[in-house]
Amino acid sequence: MFEGAVVSIHITPVSEGHLQSVEEVRAIPGRGLEGDRYFDDPRSEPRRELTLVEAEAIEAFRSEFQIDFGLDGTRRNVVTRGVPLNDLVGKEFWIGEVKARGLQLCEPCATLQRLSHPKVLPGLVHRGGLRAQILTEGTIRVGETIKE
Repeated sequence: MFEGAVVSIHITPVSEGHLQSVEEVRAIPGRGLEGDRYFDDPRSEPRRELTLVEAEAIEAFRSEFQIDFGLDGTRRNVVTRGVPLNDLVGKEFWIGEVKARGLQLCEPCATLQRLSHPKVLPGLVHRGGLRAQILTEGTIRVGETIKE
């Protein structure tokens, strides 16, 4: 068992667009995060509804490669602290009032590398975050508790 927290939330209305940091966001099953690029996309699928990444992984990446890399650098929606995201593949968990299911690891890709930093592929492999499906509607807020 664990109990972590939401550190920051990031969305962008367009693919490859600049991420906006928000204090809260509405989560809708089958659609994703209101205002995010996949929310109104008819081709969207459960693995695109919500992405999370550990603040600890970002901090380790910055330290190991001695680079300036913000919490939004991974282009994930929710940055967490104290949450073992890799362990949540196939499991249900709560982000405040929102229930989600971990679907698969969100490994870094060539697009992320192009949009962020050249060392992101080797630096974040197996710690690039989690793709999750939203199971219940609600609002995710910075500072909220994340738990199983």
